[in-house]
Amino acid sequence: MAKKTFKGRVVLPGKIAGKATVSKQAFNTSGSYMENMFAGRTDAAPCSDANNKELFGKELSGAILCTTTTVGSTMGGMALMGVKAIGVGPEALLFSQPIDTLAAAGVLMADIWKEQRIVTVDMLGDEFLETVKMDDPISIHEDGTVEVG
Repeated sequence: MAKKTFKGRVVLPGKIAGKATVSKQAFNTSGSYMENMFAGRTDAAPCSDANNKELFGKELSGAILCTTTTVGSTMGGMALMGVKAIGVGPEALLFSQPIDTLAAAGVLMADIWKEQRIVTVDMLGDEFLETVKMDDPISIHEDGTVEVG
């Protein structure tokens, strides 16, 4: 695959690279981290959202999560902050659409209250989510540029 570049809006800047974890459907934050939030799991973060066929059972710890937006209960922001604080949260959130208020609250709480950055870029566009595939190499730059491939 040839490298493809996308430019989004920076919510929280950072420069990281890794492999893409992709959910073409909206990511249910609280539903995906149930084992961490309610069972006390701190060694890994397997996706516990059975409604997300792409990610169910897959490891989310350290993920560069590529999705449309997040959904779920108002606990979603707290879930992001919580899993990041215990060391199993995502490294980055990349949204094809504008960030939703729950994810925005979560990444800001993690960053300000816990000093745990989740690099976040939104408004990458539909083509971004159509292009990126599970485990694709992905690089994020401070200016919101995202390279896939």
